Amino acid sequence: MAAPAAVEFTLLKRGEILGPRLGIYVKRSKSNLDNNAVEIATPGLIAMTSRGVVPHLSRDHARGSEAVRWVHVPFESFLEHVPPVPTLQKGADPLHAFLGFPSERHIVSMALRDPHDAREMPPNTAEYVTARCVRGVRRVTPAQWKGYVTTCSPDIVLALPDIPFTAPPHSQKRQEKSIARTAQWAAQLLAPDLARMNVLVQMAGGASTAARRAFADNLREELYDKEAEAIAPHKCIDDGLLGYVFDLEPLRLAVAAEDEKHGKGRGPDALAAPFDASAAPIQAASALRPDLAPLLSASLERLPSSKPRIAHSSLSPQEMLRLIQRVGIDLFDAHWAQRAADVGIALDFTFPAPEGRLSPEGPERPTDGGRGQRAIGHNLYDEAYAHDFSAFSDLLSCPCIACAPHVPTTRIVHSGMDEPAPNAGARLPSYTRAYLHHLLHTHEMSAHSLLVVHNLAVLDAFFAGVRRVLSGEGSSSLDTDSFARQVDRFEAEYDGDLTIFEEARARWLEVDRARGKGRLAREKVKQQEATLGTAVALTPEEACSTMPEVA
Repeated sequence: MAAPAAVEFTLLKRGEILGPRLGIYVKRSKSNLDNNAVEIATPGLIAMTSRGVVPHLSRDHARGSEAVRWVHVPFESFLEHVPPVPTLQKGADPLHAFLGFPSERHIVSMALRDPHDAREMPPNTAEYVTARCVRGVRRVTPAQWKGYVTTCSPDIVLALPDIPFTAPPHSQKRQEKSIARTAQWAAQLLAPDLARMNVLVQMAGGASTAARRAFADNLREELYDKEAEAIAPHKCIDDGLLGYVFDLEPLRLAVAAEDEKHGKGRGPDALAAPFDASAAPIQAASALRPDLAPLLSASLERLPSSKPRIAHSSLSPQEMLRLIQRVGIDLFDAHWAQRAADVGIALDFTFPAPEGRLSPEGPERPTDGGRGQRAIGHNLYDEAYAHDFSAFSDLLSCPCIACAPHVPTTRIVHSGMDEPAPNAGARLPSYTRAYLHHLLHTHEMSAHSLLVVHNLAVLDAFFAGVRRVLSGEGSSSLDTDSFARQVDRFEAEYDGDLTIFEEARARWLEVDRARGKGRLAREKVKQQEATLGTAVALTPEEACSTMPEVA
């Protein structure tokens, strides 16, 4: 195995141990440590993949997006083959080469499980962890995982965790096993006979603050004799770790189970909106949103503050802001923004929140329907956008290929008669909401490609705004007071329940099911119901039957 790229995290500004901070990830090329560095400012985002591909994006799309710099690969989706196909790739940077992410442009991290899949699984044991692929459940041993990561050589690897995906709540004995196994499996990746890897550990302990503190203590405990030799030259497991990861989705389920066990329930809407993990983050945002900051703080308060903190499966920008403010999280995955594109939502929000209201010109700004708050985006399945020829975003100058398309600078030449691309690099008009509305209703795949790159660009600009507010006006220290005020303004301005997600998912299902035989008849009935008898004829025969007779 070739040595992984050198990945370093540096804190630029920080205040309290569990408070907001500014930092930077730097990955330097293995062959030239002085050039070809990949830099990611924090707080920032991680793009999620499915089978190693950012959903809906081609390789050219991913390379052309400034927001897609760090990509996270759940390896379980490759386990249907033995050996997994990515392990057959040869040469330098095999995982980068196999997935098409140039090493000089992207950071690639690899974990066994998808952090957003909280479905119930068979229990883990001391010998293996269960994972899910298209052919069912697979068992992965620590030795197999070590072989996969050494062969694929990702920039960053997540140690194998023992996170229980059986029905919560979990007993104290099960928590103790989870803590011991997760620490033990992390130590195995620090063995002196392996090339040095950039290892992240998923913080264990479930919904118990005591268990989470115990796991942190386990990482910091100095080892002796054979245990020390197994991780040499490190004195404790934490010395060999790059940083810490929190998977929020299973943690929400564990907290909800503990609340129900102690009779706390999930609030007045619990019966009306039962939680469905497979629908997250669409339904989870309103059905299950416990305060996770105390649990995350319990994991971090005894660990070095200089190491990066990553949170997977956040549900909204409001949750991201609170975790930055109260816990000091550095990186979040963009899964919820990518899922928004799946259901036809074009995100449209900024940080800080805009002053005042939008101009009355143009279409009415969508709201949450009750409290007068702004929606965080536009549900482009809605008929209100059928004749809306404005750009996706009202609030910022978005640099994505949907809002700022350009003539390609290169052209594939098929013969000597072909000419260079005319006006190469020239700016083209933005794609409009009406055009995307049409693409969505006709099931065009390009609709979701445009929405994904746009949503990632909006989220990237959101984090740039967070960093700008925290940095202050040339101050050498963090401007935490201004940041706290802007967080409050953002929560007051934007709908935190993400009502638009539920509406968009309903419209997406409606359009998705309106296919095939009988579609015209169903649309005719719907139009008649919606227009009280003024429906437009749907077929030529109906159009002729409604024409007045000529005398």
